Amino acid sequence: MTETNPAGFEIRDYLRLDLMPHFMCPGCGHGIALRALLWAVHELGIEKDELAIVSGIGCSGRVGGYIDANTYHVTHGRPLAFATGLKLARPDLKVIVITGDGDCLAIGGNHLIHACRRNLDLTCLMLNNEVYGMTGGQVSPTTAETRLTTTTPAGNTEPAFDACQLAEAAGAGLVGREVTMQTPALRNLIKQGLEYPGFSFLEVISDCTEIYGRKNDLGESAEMVLSQKSDMRPEAYGNVADQPFRPNRLLTGVLARNERPEYGETYRRHADGVANGGKAGA
Repeated sequence: MTETNPAGFEIRDYLRLDLMPHFMCPGCGHGIALRALLWAVHELGIEKDELAIVSGIGCSGRVGGYIDANTYHVTHGRPLAFATGLKLARPDLKVIVITGDGDCLAIGGNHLIHACRRNLDLTCLMLNNEVYGMTGGQVSPTTAETRLTTTTPAGNTEPAFDACQLAEAAGAGLVGREVTMQTPALRNLIKQGLEYPGFSFLEVISDCTEIYGRKNDLGESAEMVLSQKSDMRPEAYGNVADQPFRPNRLLTGVLARNERPEYGETYRRHADGVANGGKAGA
């Protein structure tokens, strides 16, 4: 079997087939991200009853509902807040947050900062397609400059937000980024995030083919995926000092590790100390 069609992994085993056909547009990168996530779950041997998926509003938010596990579809921008409560109440569960660039960085931006700060054992997948795809194609915090959206008809003038830099600065335990074109590499990155004993933030560069792609004349879905060129990977550049013409290259893979105590374990240790007559923090 090939790397992209591995032996023993059948994606239908992890999906709610009664919800098919899915709502995603042809060529949507979110479907590729879903496959990579379930592939990682399969290879790590995570049982469905031990898996909890929390998602918010938007195209990314709908993705979680197709997974045959414990799934929660919550209010806009709040999946990390809900996931925090769930993980503290049920530390035995593997909790994954699926969110989008608007859901996570706009209305949900403060929740992301504090999830990184706490370092609770959660894995956050931010599917970044640079636009509010479900609600009409409005500009998002990650929309590239000059791009057309329904709310920037003359082109976006704001700089795009680098979510990975924010997550690293806020203290996230593990920070990474990958493109959907590199599906095996994306699976491997998700596995690292799931195995990390703390908060892992993973940005997945996805494509909105129907809303964003059409408006910006980016070609058909296959062309958009292929535009995520393999030479954007850091190892393709060699010495950065020798590549002055590529100052804004997109780094992928694990971008940062910050070895810190996991918040849930620290919280429970403090709570036990108080319950036994001690002081918080003792």
